[in-house]
Amino acid sequence: MTTVVKHDSRPLTTAEIAALALSLAHLGAGPQAVTARRGLQHAFQHLDLDDDVIATTLTTLTEPLPADVAARARLMADAITSRLNVRLHYRDASGHVTVRDVEPVTCLVHREYWYLVGVCRMRRAIRAFRFDRIIAVEPTLTPSRPHLADRFLPFQRRKRRASNAA
Repeated sequence: MTTVVKHDSRPLTTAEIAALALSLAHLGAGPQAVTARRGLQHAFQHLDLDDDVIATTLTTLTEPLPADVAARARLMADAITSRLNVRLHYRDASGHVTVRDVEPVTCLVHREYWYLVGVCRMRRAIRAFRFDRIIAVEPTLTPSRPHLADRFLPFQRRKRRASNAA
């Protein structure tokens, strides 16, 4: 049996990479995760990685999360899929711990860190929460508003609008 593979010359979009990252977080460190990460590494071989930030990000994406972080990532992913808010116990860079209700939108990887991107009810704004600073995740039954991930990815390059010159 011969398998025909069509090659798409378009690079992965930021949203596609975020979705892949979230899917890999679900898998943890099991045998499927190893195969998935190997496949993703193969896909990344075809990308032009002349940017150190992108190269570091893709390396982080293909490394397994620690078991406790992967468990929290699964809870966050379930909340995104179910469109339910989560309650995060979060330690900021200075060590201060807060409890925040968040409308989760997506998860992503940037450089060497994983992030949950969502609308923070406490700050009333979009925030990116580093996985390694999330102490605990509590699922809630509070519905979240639907959000398109493309509008919430803080590290993506924005398309410039063409200006109408008269």
